[in-house]
Amino acid sequence: MTARVAILSDVHGNLPALTAVRAALKKERPDHVIIAGDHVFQGPDPAGVVDALRDMEASGATIVQGNTDVAVADFDYGAAFPWMTDGIPDAHRDAAEWAHDALGDERVAWLRRLPSERRLMVEDTMVLGCHASPGSQTQGFDTQLDPNVTLERASRTDARLICCGHTHVPEIRDLGWKMIINAGSAGYVFDGDPTASWALVEIDGKDVTAEIRRTEFDTMVVANAISARGLAGDVYRAATVRTGKLVR
Repeated sequence: MTARVAILSDVHGNLPALTAVRAALKKERPDHVIIAGDHVFQGPDPAGVVDALRDMEASGATIVQGNTDVAVADFDYGAAFPWMTDGIPDAHRDAAEWAHDALGDERVAWLRRLPSERRLMVEDTMVLGCHASPGSQTQGFDTQLDPNVTLERASRTDARLICCGHTHVPEIRDLGWKMIINAGSAGYVFDGDPTASWALVEIDGKDVTAEIRRTEFDTMVVANAISARGLAGDVYRAATVRTGKLVR
């Protein structure tokens, strides 16, 4: 019997994008949904996104925490952005503090208690949901990563399927013994296609197929909401949403 798993990640406070993806999922009717972290940072409606995610969680979705969720929940910028060795930009701090305040204590508590990883057994296949890579919220499967490093990171789990995000660039890598399914970003994508990206996987015994899906949303509504907020860096965030390319 074929089982279907939907993966999305990196909503980043973009409720219209998440709403559009939820509508697409309703049509596809997957057996499982995995949401791989970075839920609220950067975008204009963190509270709305958390409320929508909690509704999805109540319906059975598996949700994990991303690195920017640590920044928003606990202001631990060293843990969230370890590569920023020259200091954390004020724009990052301002956005994290703004999202924290917009969420309120109860939503922040929910964000804080999310696990960093979850595992599912689907048709005798172990499926790992994580943010960046097995065992790490910050070491991702970047497209230009050395193949040896990719293999080392993929080897940190016994899972056959690694479902992740973090890079904001959707990609499927079939390594033979494992498959890495990077859903990209359902709200803040960097690959030049200003839509919400997500992934759909079909598991039929030992056979696994996966594809990236794209869902349109009103990018101008989201970009204008970011611009109206007026935080440092919002002009670049708005341009990123409009273009689907990282602008900074």
